[in-house]
Order: sequence, then structure tokens, then C-alpha cells
Amino acid sequence: MKRSLSYALICVIGLTACGGSSDSNDSSGGDTTPPPVIPDGLVRCDIQTELNQVATTSAVTFYIEDNYLARQPGAIIVKLSEQNVSDFTFNWTQMSGPALTLKSIKSPVLAFTASESGNYKFELSASKSGVNYTESIEINLGAASTNQLSARVDHQASTGNSVSFRVDTPDTNGPSQISWCVAAGPSLSVDISTPQKALLTAPSVNVDTISTLRATAVINGEAVTDDVQLLITKEAAITSPYFDERVAKTFAYNTDSPYKNDLQPCVYSNQLLQSCTISRLPLIGQTPGIDKQAILDRVLVSHQWMGENFEHFLENLDPNSDFATLLQSVTAIVISYDVRPSFYWVVTGAIYLDPNDLWLLAQERDTINEAPDYRSGFGNDLNFLMPWRYVKNNSYTSYVIPRGVRTDRTTEEMMPDLASLLYHELAHANDFFPRSVHGDLIGPTLLDDYLRRSDAEQLVSDQLIAFYPLNSQEMTNLAEVSFKGQTASDSQKAYTAADITSFFSPDRASDYYAYSTRREDAAMLFEEALMSHRYAIQRDVAVTDKPDNPTASSITVDWGQRGRIGDIKLENRAAFVINQIMPELNGTVLVNNLPAPIEMKQGQSWSDNLTISPVNGPQLNRIAPQTSYSPELRLSGDRHVKPVD
Repeated sequence: MKRSLSYALICVIGLTACGGSSDSNDSSGGDTTPPPVIPDGLVRCDIQTELNQVATTSAVTFYIEDNYLARQPGAIIVKLSEQNVSDFTFNWTQMSGPALTLKSIKSPVLAFTASESGNYKFELSASKSGVNYTESIEINLGAASTNQLSARVDHQASTGNSVSFRVDTPDTNGPSQISWCVAAGPSLSVDISTPQKALLTAPSVNVDTISTLRATAVINGEAVTDDVQLLITKEAAITSPYFDERVAKTFAYNTDSPYKNDLQPCVYSNQLLQSCTISRLPLIGQTPGIDKQAILDRVLVSHQWMGENFEHFLENLDPNSDFATLLQSVTAIVISYDVRPSFYWVVTGAIYLDPNDLWLLAQERDTINEAPDYRSGFGNDLNFLMPWRYVKNNSYTSYVIPRGVRTDRTTEEMMPDLASLLYHELAHANDFFPRSVHGDLIGPTLLDDYLRRSDAEQLVSDQLIAFYPLNSQEMTNLAEVSFKGQTASDSQKAYTAADITSFFSPDRASDYYAYSTRREDAAMLFEEALMSHRYAIQRDVAVTDKPDNPTASSITVDWGQRGRIGDIKLENRAAFVINQIMPELNGTVLVNNLPAPIEMKQGQSWSDNLTISPVNGPQLNRIAPQTSYSPELRLSGDRHVKPVD
């Protein structure tokens, strides 16, 4: 599995990654095309780039560009003589010049875009056990030019990491005729099938190596270029049977954490050979009380801003301490630019978060890798669709502005996607290890305790099915096709939307994906109930036809509901899950107070069924007003790689 888990091993133990967000704006709704064929090698530029080397009295050498311009991305790169960059931790401090927004201060590559020309000075500290270097560098930025191309973002990547670069394409004065070439470093196989972005895998290197790609385009009739730098770092060989593809370099967000030396080797390492013991990395909640600092002690990040935003979220956007409470059942929180989609994994006990759900500034979004998340195309032979969306005040709540539009966003725009993701993934963690059992865990690893509890059918989701089973065998069988890759039978291929309505609507699942496994059944109930309870955000679900090239306006609703979690058929099931995971909420009262579901209008499109809620006066406080960008069509299960089993 890309960036994370050895597929064979995770299937053996019955667990796979789940969750996540996608940063694409296509309308595939989960059906995917094969990855593009990448040419053997990107053409070399006619003129090669040579960075200037600035030696110091220590092992540090700075690599700087010939010319830096205001309003154009630039970088300063550090290499260490006869030493590997990956063995060191870094910290950059701006010493002089107009203040910059710096989002890679813990990297050997300092990326920046200055709005003003002038002289800038930076100090670098590099350290590993017993070795410390402190050096400074000054650069001068010239005035911005009239027609200026911007390629982003310069960064470090370990050999074998997925890498992405992007050219800014503003709506006005945007570039045309974009092309790419290799301006320095090793030959590269690069996917430029979408010209504004270049996707590649960092090649194997024997020493830390700088690679330069050059973007060329036409702006206002003028040919312009911009170089973007990649420092490819030498890494130890991959020995982990779990993380069997290269993961990003990460570090403990809290440098004073008592677990700072345990986080990376236990939860995100290409050398992880077996689960760490509970005595080495216990669940956060195995220490009494809900201490937000204890949570921050377990945060592992690839960029400092990811930890800062997560801390801001805990301190300011969790007023009821829902997430602080739910996080008691994980060992760590991993936030890395190469995690996509988000997931929880019992082998490490950690939750892995896609930073697409946490960025606030355009400079933060720049640092997130755009390597495609090729999702399963299971279920293509079926003749129906089951779309979903979250809505409030008859409007979508998900963030829809595409990556190509470089803009900041507010916490109000960030929260709906992040909250629904966390409720779902943390429901899995609390299904496996609710707080009520923390004192009974005996290890030696969490995986050992999980296997014992699962074999005895003691998980919350096991009890849910025992007390309140789902009834539709047809939907269960269809879920095997849609979410697990079983071949559809002729009768399944012949099912119409009306057939699916007759199977699904009388049953007591909140979503089609709930039929994939009992674990997903419980997580979907919890997610939808808490989103409605805490944010008055309701989930739409429907059964529609399946035209060629389906879009929100082209699919026709046969049946659908807004806020299905409030249906009386689901009340006991949702209340049971809530009471087991967060008994302090009183699941019965919570569910009884949820709004009754609103029926969709049969025969109208999915798009036309957006405005079915009653409007009482002006629609104030609309969530995420995001201009005219169209939300993608989302289909059941499309946030998930494969259901947790």
C-alpha cells in the first residue's frame, strides 16, 4: 500500500488502512483509472543549473541560487561534508530582512517567497547526538519582474519518496504552454500528463544529491522560467515488512516529549520490524486524565506547521474535548506530507492524518505532496450509485477550492472535513480499545490485546452486530463487490436503483459503506451522529442511477435522505455505539434529539436535492462560502482505501 502498510501482512491480521481526504476535484466518485504511464526520462534542459556553494568553517555548505527575486519562490539548501543530512535535525531562524512566512524551518531546504526585495539573513542550527553546527547565510533579493513564473515548492525528499511540484496558474495573467526539463542532477522519470504539475519518485542516490527541475511557460507573450530544487537524501535500506515503501522524514513535534525517541521508530519507520510494546509506547489514555499536553507529546510530523495547526485545533476548536477524549485510545498522531488517505492502524496504535485536512495558509498547502491517491475501481459493473455529502443550511460544507487556486482558508472552512474524519478514524481506535478497557490491557503489544478481544468478539462493533444486526443480505453481498473486489454476479449487475432502494432504505445502516465490515458500520454511525449533534451538519445519502460520466447534476435520485442517522430505525444502534465509546454523552438522549431525516425528491438530480431543508429567514452563517467552484461527486466509501475488518 502506498506510503504505509505491507498489503499482504495487513490482510493476514485482518486490518487495513481506512479514512482520508482527497485533494482532487474530479468527479470520478471513487472509480479510478490506472496510474498514468510515466516516460523513462524527462528531457534535459539545454542550459544546466549550477547552484553557488558557500562554504563555512564547519561541515555545513550552503547552496544558493544565482538570482533571487521578490514574489518568486526561492530556496537555500544545506549539505554536510562526509555526513548524511538525514542523521541531523535542523532549525532555521530569520535574522534580518522583511518578515517571511517560513514553513520548512525544520528541513535542510529552506523554502521561501518574499514579497519585498532586499537583504535577508538566516541562521541555521544542525545537530545530532554530540554534534552541533550553527552557521548563517545572507542573500539579496532583486525586484520582482513583470511576467514571473512560480514553481513550488523546493524541499527535501528521501530516496524513494513520492515528489510533486506545481506551477502557479492564477485565473488572471496565468501561464500557458507549460513544459518541464531536468536542469541539474540525476535523470528523472516524471509524470507531466497534467502540465501544471510534475510528479515523480525520488531516485536512489549514494550521497545527498540536489536535483533541479525547470518549468518553462509563456506569460503575456513572454517565455519565462523558474527552477525548483529537490534535495534527495540518502537513507538506510528498507527492512520493515509493514512500511515497505519509503516514508517521509518525521520528527517529534514537542522536542521535550518523553516519547520523542520512541515515536518515529514505533509508528512511522522503514525499519519497523514488529509492534512496539505497550510499556514502550502506551495508549495516551493509559495515563489518567485528559491532558492536552500529553497528546501533543505524541505528535509526529514532517513539518512544524502541521503540529502547530494540530495544537491550535486542540486548544481552540475542540471546546467539548470530544477529540481530546477520543485521542486517549491512540498511541500517537502522525501528520506527514506523504500520508494519503488518513487511517488508523492497530499494529502501531497510531492515527495517521492527511495534512490536507489541517492546512490554513497557502504556504502550508504548498508543502503537501500531490502524488495521486489511486483508489479502488471496485464495483464498476454495478448499475447504481450511492452518493454522499455533508450539508448545512442547504450548502456543502466540504472544502472545494482546487489546489491550483492558491489561497488561504479559515478554520471554519477547515473544520467540517477534519471533524468528520477524526470522528470516523477515532471511532475505530475506540471500538478496539475504549477507555473502559485501558486498565485491562496486558500486551505485550496492542496487537496482542486486539487479537484477544477480537477473537472473543468483545469489540464495540462485535457487540453492535450481536445486539442490532443489519438485515439486508443483498447489500452485504454488494458491499463485497464495491469495497472488497469480489466479482459481481449477473443478478447483481442487473439490479436497478429501485432494487437498491428496496434493500437499503428499510434496513438500519447509515450508509452503504457500513455493509463492508462491522467496524465500518460502527464508525459510520458514530461519525454521522456526532457531526449532526456538535455542528448541525447532516449527511446526505441517496440511491441513484449510473449514467455515463456521472455528475451531481446528471444522476437521478431514486431515494435519499438527509440526516438518516435521525431515522428511528437507527436510534438504538447509534445510541449503543455512542454509549460504548463516549458514555458521558448519553447516547440515547443525544440520538433522540437529532433532527428527523428529510426525504429527497425522487426523480430529481442529486444537485437539485441539495436545497431540501426548510429555510427560516436569511441563510446566515453559511459554512465555507467558496465562490463558484463545484464540489466533486462523492460516492460511499471513497474516503477509504479498504474497510477496517
